Amino acid sequence: MVWRTERRVHELFLLNIALQLFDGVATYQGLQHRFMEGNPLLVALLPIYGTAGTLLVAKAKACGLLVFLRRLGGQRMVPDALVMTAATYGCLSFVPWLTRLASLLSA
Repeated sequence: MVWRTERRVHELFLLNIALQLFDGVATYQGLQHRFMEGNPLLVALLPIYGTAGTLLVAKAKACGLLVFLRRLGGQRMVPDALVMTAATYGCLSFVPWLTRLASLLSA
């Protein structure tokens, strides 16, 4: 039973890393096409660190948190935390950016 939980945590970790990578690339591309960023913290940091710097720092911190959660994989709440993180990024990043970037194809 432990190996199932460990495997699930690893798969959720990889899904979250993939979502972070997608979000970083999609945000960069979206900003290049003059789309607005929805995260107020990133909006505040963009003029200071630029697009690439802001996104690199934000994604590095997010991935660092994911690595931390992955290392705590045996803890009871870790799978739930990874599911919630993936669901949040899926709803608030993946779907909106995919929709916005797809609109470029029809333009």
